[in-house]
Parts: sequence; C-alpha cells; structure tokens
Amino acid sequence: MMRVAIDTGGTFTDCVYLRDGKLVVLKVFSTPLDPGRAVLNGLEQIATDGSVVVRHGTTVGTNAMLERKGARVAFVTTKGFEDTISIGRQARPKLYDWFQPAPECLVPGDLRFGVSERVSAEGEILRGVDSSEMKEIVARLKAAKVDAVAVSLLFSFANTKNERDVAAMLEELGLPLSISHRILPEFREYERASTIVANAYLAPKMGAYLTNLASSVESSYEDSRLEVMQSSGGIISAKLAAAEPVRTVLSGPAGGVIGAYKMAGLAGFDRIIGFDMGGTSTDVCLVDASAGGGLHVSNESVVSGIPIGVPMLDIHTAGAGGGSIARFDAGGMLRVGPESAGSMPGPICFGKGELPTVTDANLALGRLDTESFLGGSVALDRERMMHWMEKTRGPVATVEAFAAGILQVIETSMAKAIRVISVERGYDPRDFTLVAFGGGGPVHACSLAHMLRVPRVLVPMLPGALSAVGILLADTMREYSRTVMQPLGASLEDVFVEMEGLGAEEFRAEGLTGESYRSVDLRYQGQGYELNVPFGAGMAEQFHALHQRRYGFSNEARAIEVVNVRVRMVHAAEPFEALRQPVREGDGSHALIETRQVYFDGEFQAARVYDREKLRPGDTFAGPAIVSEYSSATVLPPGDVLRVDELGNLVIEVH
Repeated sequence: MMRVAIDTGGTFTDCVYLRDGKLVVLKVFSTPLDPGRAVLNGLEQIATDGSVVVRHGTTVGTNAMLERKGARVAFVTTKGFEDTISIGRQARPKLYDWFQPAPECLVPGDLRFGVSERVSAEGEILRGVDSSEMKEIVARLKAAKVDAVAVSLLFSFANTKNERDVAAMLEELGLPLSISHRILPEFREYERASTIVANAYLAPKMGAYLTNLASSVESSYEDSRLEVMQSSGGIISAKLAAAEPVRTVLSGPAGGVIGAYKMAGLAGFDRIIGFDMGGTSTDVCLVDASAGGGLHVSNESVVSGIPIGVPMLDIHTAGAGGGSIARFDAGGMLRVGPESAGSMPGPICFGKGELPTVTDANLALGRLDTESFLGGSVALDRERMMHWMEKTRGPVATVEAFAAGILQVIETSMAKAIRVISVERGYDPRDFTLVAFGGGGPVHACSLAHMLRVPRVLVPMLPGALSAVGILLADTMREYSRTVMQPLGASLEDVFVEMEGLGAEEFRAEGLTGESYRSVDLRYQGQGYELNVPFGAGMAEQFHALHQRRYGFSNEARAIEVVNVRVRMVHAAEPFEALRQPVREGDGSHALIETRQVYFDGEFQAARVYDREKLRPGDTFAGPAIVSEYSSATVLPPGDVLRVDELGNLVIEVH
C-alpha cells in the first residue's frame, strides 16, 4: 500500500510520500471553505495507482475551537454540579486585569442538565439513576434541538454504572454522545467535563468532515483508508477520530514535532527545540532525548481557553506566521499579528492582499526569490508589494526600515514563545539545537538563534513540509488512563492488564498488533498536581529528579502517591532509512545561482544564493547567503557557517 501524508495548513496543504526510498513533497493551496477538497486535489496530482493509506493532519477541529463554530451542545452531569463547567478554576490568564471578561462557556446555562444520582469517591453507588427523571431530560433535549450531548457525572471514573445507565437512556436521541468514562476516566471534574464538552462541541463537524473525506478516498482508490494524526503524536483511524475529535485539535503541529524529533535523531541531535513557522502561526516544542528522555506529553493543555485533559504533545503556539499582518496601533506602535492574511487574500506579493505581512517584509529585504518560490509555481509580485508597503509604512522613513521593523517585532514574539518552553521550564537554550521547519522557520531561525544564544541551527530535509513528514513516519497509537489514588508501592498490575487488554482488542479489530508502554502520574502526598514518569524500578528517583527540575526542589523523605496510571499502545510504523551519502569537502560553488543584495544589520549586502538541490554533503560556506529550495529558504546572516551533512541536512554554526 502506498502511504501519503497530507497536512492541511492555513495557506498551503502539504502532501508527502515515498518514491524509490526518497521523500517527495507536493504543496497545493488550502481550501478553507472545504479543507477536504485540498486533500483530494493533492491526491489527484500525485496520481497514485492502486491502494493508498492517507494519513491526515487536520485543522478543522482547531479552527472550530478558535472561531467558536462548533455544535450546539448539551451538558448532562450530577445534579448540583451543572455550572462547574462555567465556573471553572480561580486561575486567571491575566492576573492583574480587573476588566477581563469571563471565559466563554461552550454550553449555555439553559442547556446544562442535572441528574439526581451520586457515586462516592471510593466508587460506591449511593443513588442510582431515576428512569422517569431521565425521560424528562430526554424530552427537554429533544425540544432544545441540540446537535450533541456531553455526559460527565461526578466520580464516574471510580464506578461507571450510573454514567452507563444515563448514556443508554440518551441513545434514543440519535445524537453524537461524548461519555466521560470512555474518553477520560480521570479525576478533576472541571477538566474532565471541559474535555468531554469540547469533544461534543467538535463531534458533528469533525464527524461529517472525516466521514465524507474517508468515503471520497475509499471510493476513488480501491482498498484504501483514511487515518488521522492525534495531538499526542500517534495515528488513529478516521472512525475513532470522528468519535473522539478532541484528540486531534493539535493534529498538524504534532506532526511537526514528530518530524523534527525523527529527523534530528537521524542527524545525531538528541536535545532540540523545534521551531515551526507556517502561514498563520508558529509552534515551538522542546525535546530532550538525552539520558533516556523523549517527547514531552502534557495532560493539562488549554486550547482557545478550553482545558483539554487528553494527552497532547507539549507545544506552545504564538500568533506569528508568514501571513501575520503588520499595523500601527492607536499609540503609533508597530504591531505584527496575531491576525493573518491566510490564503485568501494572502500576502500582498501573492497578488490579492493589500495589508503588509511578514512574507512581504522578507521579499522587500531580498530574502525571497520572486521566480523560484514553490519551484516557480507561485510568482511573487515585488512591484505590487513595494507599492502597498510604501502606502502602509506610516511614520517609518523607508520601506526597508518598515520591513526590518516587521521582522524584529515578529522575531521577538517567536523568541518569547521559545523561552516559555525552555527557560521557564528549567532548560537553557544554549544546550540545544534549534530545528527550523515550516515555510518560514529556516528564514528566521538564525536570527532567533542569535537572540537566544542557541549555538546551532538544523534545517532538515523538506523543512516546509516537515509536519507532513512527521505524520508519514508516525506510529499508530492509543492511550488509556485511569485514576487510582494509591500509595507508591501498591499493586497496580490488575489495572494495567485491564487497559492493555482493551488496547490489544482495539488493535486486533484494525488488524494490528501493539506494544504497551506503562507510566504513572506521581505527586508528593497532599500536592495538587502530579508529574508523569515511566512505570518500573527507579520511578521514585525519576520523580524526585523531575520535581527538582520543574519546581526547583524535591523532598525524598516525603511519601509519594500514584494518582493516575497510563498505558500507551503502539504499533510501530515501517522504519524509514534515510539515504546517507559520502561527504566530500566543497564550498558549494557548483550550486551557486546568483549574487544579490540582501538586507542585514541595517544595510543591503551582497549575498550568494544557492540551490539546495545541488548542494552536496561536505559543502561548507559562511554568510551572508541564501539557500533556496522548493518549500522554503534558509537565510544565513554574515559570519554564520553552514555545512551540509551526509543526510543532506543544513547544519549552521551560529557565531
């Protein structure tokens, strides 16, 4: 079966597949009004014959959350707890802003329903479900004409009976049901309810989208199927993604993390900061694979102000992309983003937009080529860009100064995002390699490395489509969890075996086999939050060390308790063996295209422009220079030194 990964972005949809052992990339314009059309357009251009497995990274769920265009959702919970979903936690994102509005709840007050039932914290049924009361709730739900229902009863993770009874009585509605003990059987009623409500909010739209797309793929290509990337970095079936879409809200960015992790590992770098700059946003992550570490997965994510408790790769997003719009605020300050020109109308130089963007600024400073952008399939209109940049530069003396200011503002915003996932979590950026990808990542990576004092930048193969590469190479994965609240040392084998059995059964239904990985959430007795470590001998020592790194202290004399147990079932993807070529020292002169004026340090300087396709392993040269390729361009400032490694990666030493 041919395997094709397709990642839908704000401006472009990236398609990646293997041909003769080499990764091949195709970019097509995204179709925001019908994202599936871009997926099918990409498949048609690849013109594959026979069976195909389409692996999809989608932004449909993310956009529905951001734009608040999800379903009309009803919330059913234990009577007396209907408003917990709106009350939330006392923590505020802006601590000193007295006038900030209350977070918008996805469920209005008249669509929250209470059931007179009760389960104790130990799992004892104190009061069962009243069928007559449930009939009344069902009638009210029918009258309310809701699109989906979220069910999250108090302590249902300890005993599922009452919640199963409620779900059974709601089946007659014929609506998508999101049930907490199936999706997130963990404690903390607010976070659990918020996650289940988010799932219900996305289910009708995502379900229809994935069902229609899967049907189109299966009808166009015999014996084919659609799979979807999860936020946790694993692949699941389209059927499961349609039922539990909350697991896909960071689908595309997760692919980028996996791609950066795998490509950097092949190149010999185990401590990396991933820097993914696309058309509308920048996603950053940190991976410390030294000393047995690996990908950071969080169970405490917040997406568009909504807490999400399912596993997600630890990714921080900033509203800074190539399409980010520059403007002057009421005080005359230059602002860039988070508003984006997207794909329609797009940057000025694309031919339709009239508002200056980061892409326009890069073109004005000579960092992009008007003719070779995306292999020449998109011609950049420099004359039009200069006209509108002149009209919108405000009080700034020249278009070049305006463009340089735009880049300085956007790079400061991106550097702040990187500090959040590094410095603020006890990591020194000077100990890491910055892995730059996305269409804009390599353009800005060296500038960011100088700002953060990162010693090295890695630009992997196909940087503009690395999210799709990650999706292509990702493992099939399912995660299971359960709250147990046991002292460290208590037997957990029965719980692990039960979850592993469920995972094995679900994998068998898809014709797969899997390997299980066990972990536990630990905390000092009496603490409010926990840290995840692998289950096994030495987990107490690992917890103390992780606590020391995260919070600056540890207490080995204090008792530890197990809060949650977790199982990750993994079916490994087919291994990808990157082609390694012999290294021969060279200066890259055979790949030289031209010399042109590029703006650095307040003035235009003569910079050499190289064709990345023609560079050979061992080629080494210093900036100022530009390395041009199909999906991106690498900007090499004066003094920095670039070397091509045996895999074709660009390794830049920052000076």
